[in-house]
Amino acid sequence: MNQSVIKALSLLNLFSEETPELSLKEISVRASIPKPTAYRLLTTLERMDYLYKIKENEHDSRYRLGLKLLELGHMVSNQLEVREVALPYMRQLGKEINEAIHLVIINHDEAIYIEKVESTKAVRLFTRIGKSSPLHIGSGPKLLLAYLPLERQKRIMELILKSDQQLNKDKIWRDLNLIRKRGYAFSEGEQDKDTTGLSFPIFNYRNQVIAALTVSGLTSYFKGVHLERLVTLSRQTAIDISNQLGYREQQLTEY
Repeated sequence: MNQSVIKALSLLNLFSEETPELSLKEISVRASIPKPTAYRLLTTLERMDYLYKIKENEHDSRYRLGLKLLELGHMVSNQLEVREVALPYMRQLGKEINEAIHLVIINHDEAIYIEKVESTKAVRLFTRIGKSSPLHIGSGPKLLLAYLPLERQKRIMELILKSDQQLNKDKIWRDLNLIRKRGYAFSEGEQDKDTTGLSFPIFNYRNQVIAALTVSGLTSYFKGVHLERLVTLSRQTAIDISNQLGYREQQLTEY
């Protein structure tokens, strides 16, 4: 393991409600490391916004936890909350449709599956919790990409196209625009042969899409009246979860 990273992160543990602010000298003493070493590690953490420095004089400074930790804490809180809220609804939906149901979020520039409800059918899809996927493959990942702010969309699209120059850029953009227009994503055979995915957005109290509710199964089942029922029930389940998270419907802004 990288000892410098361990030492740097261990400095964050020195802060608490009782000691929200510490000087360079105090950190050096509490961490039992030389002052120059402490200063080097603290400077790195400060540059990454994990710490905020208050300059007292030319010989000493004081530090507080930075806003990056608040941002990360908010992300973790959102992920835990959406799983806790969504799971009962996913289980109920599973009883009604008997298809595999997933909860998908963005982690950095990939999609990650954070919850799953299995079907009881003899032939099942193999998808594990924790599985990651590129954001342009599958209904859940593509839906999440479609609802990102345009600038972040463009940046991720550049990475995607750079990693695979055979991809059809115009088709991907058309797919993303269609997803936003109709409010859900539909894919066939993108992640696994002969399988279909149907995904709806889950919104938080800020009216931001924070997850995708994805129903997956054999393509032969996703036809006709059964498909219409899947769309209706899945959409309502995503709305119910969003409402529990504080979402209030509003008109989406088109690009």
